[in-house]
Amino acid sequence: MTGKHEQNGGLRLAADIGGTFTDVAAFDEETGRLSWGKTLSTPAALVDGISGGVAKAGLEYADASLFLHGSTIAINTILERTGADTALVITEGFRDIYEIGRVNRPDAYNLYFKKHVPLIERAKRFEVPERMYAEGEICTPLDLSALRRLARDLNGIESIAVLFLHAYRNPVHEIRAREILEEELPGVFVTVSHELSQEYREYERCSTVAANAYIGPKVRGYVDGIDSHIRKNGFDGSFLVVQSTGGLFEAGQARSECVRMLESGPAAGVIGTRALCNILGLEDAISFDMGGTTAKSGVIHNGEVLTIGDTLIGGYEQGLPVQIAMMDIFEVGTGGGSLALLDESGALHVGPESAGADPGPACYGLGGNRPTVTDANLVLGRLDADRFLGGEMKLDREAAESAIATQVAGPLGLDVTEAAEGILRIASTAMSYAVKGVSTERGLDAASFSMVAYGGAGPLHATQVAREIGMKTIIVPLSPGHFSAFGMLFSDLRYDYVRTAPGRLADMDFGVMEQTYGEMAEQGREAIRRTSIEPEGIVISRAADMRYVGQEHPVTVPLADGLFADEDRDGIKREFDKVHLERYGTNAPAEPGEIVSLRSSIVGKMPVPELRAYPNEGAGGVSGAATGSRQIYFDRNAGYRETPSFDRTRLKPGHRIEGPAVVEEHASTTVLFPGDTLEVDDYLNLIITVAGYSS
Repeated sequence: MTGKHEQNGGLRLAADIGGTFTDVAAFDEETGRLSWGKTLSTPAALVDGISGGVAKAGLEYADASLFLHGSTIAINTILERTGADTALVITEGFRDIYEIGRVNRPDAYNLYFKKHVPLIERAKRFEVPERMYAEGEICTPLDLSALRRLARDLNGIESIAVLFLHAYRNPVHEIRAREILEEELPGVFVTVSHELSQEYREYERCSTVAANAYIGPKVRGYVDGIDSHIRKNGFDGSFLVVQSTGGLFEAGQARSECVRMLESGPAAGVIGTRALCNILGLEDAISFDMGGTTAKSGVIHNGEVLTIGDTLIGGYEQGLPVQIAMMDIFEVGTGGGSLALLDESGALHVGPESAGADPGPACYGLGGNRPTVTDANLVLGRLDADRFLGGEMKLDREAAESAIATQVAGPLGLDVTEAAEGILRIASTAMSYAVKGVSTERGLDAASFSMVAYGGAGPLHATQVAREIGMKTIIVPLSPGHFSAFGMLFSDLRYDYVRTAPGRLADMDFGVMEQTYGEMAEQGREAIRRTSIEPEGIVISRAADMRYVGQEHPVTVPLADGLFADEDRDGIKREFDKVHLERYGTNAPAEPGEIVSLRSSIVGKMPVPELRAYPNEGAGGVSGAATGSRQIYFDRNAGYRETPSFDRTRLKPGHRIEGPAVVEEHASTTVLFPGDTLEVDDYLNLIITVAGYSS
């Protein structure tokens, strides 16, 4: 696209592709109308799922001025090991840092511990003579002839990662290496470390650039394919992609810095959660997003989304580090399509293997014959076979019962009901780990937070997961099955930068820090100027990675501008002590602190949908929303109960429902256990108080 677009009119279209379903949300800025579309994902051609969702929303691509997209393709490519044939070019003498890593062994007594497996095998890691001092001065010039010889030996390789020591200080060698490699190997995806991370820690930087190279060709082809598809079908606006921070960046940048998309889809849901918290005046909330393949959680604390500067893909035990800014999201492999399987010892496991969209759960009738979480919900009556997706997709209860009976209940000597309940209890426990992973493990009390439940299966399991943790309040937003796509409508342009600048706080030069922050701010403004969007304004925030002298790992501390304007070292130290106490349950105010890195986020504010409140019309009771009743099994104590069902589209502000009950809508079902209560607020959110707690 050429020219700038002021996004203050027209239609905004957002699409989120998950492992099972593709969700579309659209917002008309002139009328304020929200539209929704949901369809099964199409693994063979993912763009077809987007088109199906757009059609179900009653829209066309040509109607939109802005297309927003979030996807799991980047993270799935790493987890499934389906990336490109990749080579690593690295400073001479450091070929094995990618495999040696940190030599961490988190559990000395875990017999099943597995060391991480690099994405690039050793035979495809190549050394080149060059060396840079830590201060950024050249120690050994880059050997250009050696690099050209190496390039000629790499014919047939699809992608190349370049990692030179201390390139975050001086990238001149990496820049020249990329020029030569692209010249010698036209068409090969080449990525260099300094464009992704400008922090110290060579292993983490190496792993980050290797991941970007590994997923690069596949993600680039994917983004290009979507761009081509939507433009052939009449779209002539700006195409933006959601980053792992929840911010937006141009599709063109996503083609080269693909690793910034790792948590693209889940991040959008957390942004939607923050928007909902702003509307409801909530300071603290935990998002609970359950789809067909995974369950994910993020945190809103003191009104802000919690972010981190790095993560381990695949978990701490065998994960590969990625050193980029991203939301603090914890994910477990348990979703509606997760398979219930018996291991060699006869123990029942749920997930992480999923039936996906094709063939899907047994009850979908698409050829799947293995039991899943969705099958268990159908057998226990929590899903209605005739009302799934608003009746568009009929479910086969007999197929679900047969799958559970033959593969779980029979081998374990249980009846089908007991086996189905066991599947859901195991699934709920596993999903509670996602919530604990972003709260309890971060020093936060999950029980004091509200849970915002969304995704097609989130509201179906939310009350059971909340009981596992002791949470008392659940919020189910409007159209939870489309909520991640909806969250994209609240995303802003965002660019995050970091500069390693180690030194004791007592000795830090505020003038140097101001210069560094100023350079990052200007870099962000320039990045926004290069986009096709004209934001409403720019907001710049600052933070620093800090630790006590003698510590190895820092924490990220948000810092107000005034602390720098006043050169308030004591104030910065107090902020650090507070964050350290919150994270680890202890701090040391008398101990000296030091700064490791400086961080800055530059946000180009986009206009967002203004959700309207509805008049309170609930005085007449909920009888008008009732759709009947059915037998639902809750637990061993309650057994089967005749349970009323309600149509969510008929619920009004002020309506109140006592559990047990189910509330059904097009793309989701909310389950209330006996004793739970539900109230509809002015924005048509469902506010649930879990039994045993008072609001």
